[in-house]
Amino acid sequence: MLRRLVSRVYWAVSRWSLAGESAPGRPSVLIGAPHTSNWDFVLMLAIAWHYRIDVRWLGKKSLFSGWRGPIMRGLGGIPVDRDDPSRVVGEVVARIHAGEVFGLVVTPDGTRGSNAYWKSGFYRIARETGMPVTLGFVDRTTMTTGLGPTFELTGSVASDMDRIRAFYADKAGVRPELRTEPRLRNEPSDDAAAGLG
Repeated sequence: MLRRLVSRVYWAVSRWSLAGESAPGRPSVLIGAPHTSNWDFVLMLAIAWHYRIDVRWLGKKSLFSGWRGPIMRGLGGIPVDRDDPSRVVGEVVARIHAGEVFGLVVTPDGTRGSNAYWKSGFYRIARETGMPVTLGFVDRTTMTTGLGPTFELTGSVASDMDRIRAFYADKAGVRPELRTEPRLRNEPSDDAAAGLG
């Protein structure tokens, strides 16, 4: 109730407009991109609270130290050890297989800087749990943010990433100069999903 009220106030006073599609009908891996600013976090919460989506999100372990830890966990945060990122994929998959129900927000372009590639954890989590992917976006050129389409990954990494690239092609992020092209490090050119980076 309080979260819904906070989101209403936020959207009433924000320079940003909520756009796109409605919430997915079942829990999904929600991609947050382009991730170029700390404001993305505020926008993500405002979107989730508006649509009453119970979300968890992955954040670097240092965000959860000291007094910030309980707050970040209360907002749905799951700490990630960047020295062992594959471990968090396994933990998230295990939680979902154990019956937890939540939408998982992932920023595959990593930290708020211009990186060469997206991280592939979102793809592995979606495939291993059977969750669909929802394309969330931030676009400074139109001052809109929200949710795009929700779809099932096919297992053809190249085809799936082409679909994702097409959606984000005109999305600039809060700081367009830091945008990362949606591409995986070892993205295969065929249907093989092996060797994701």
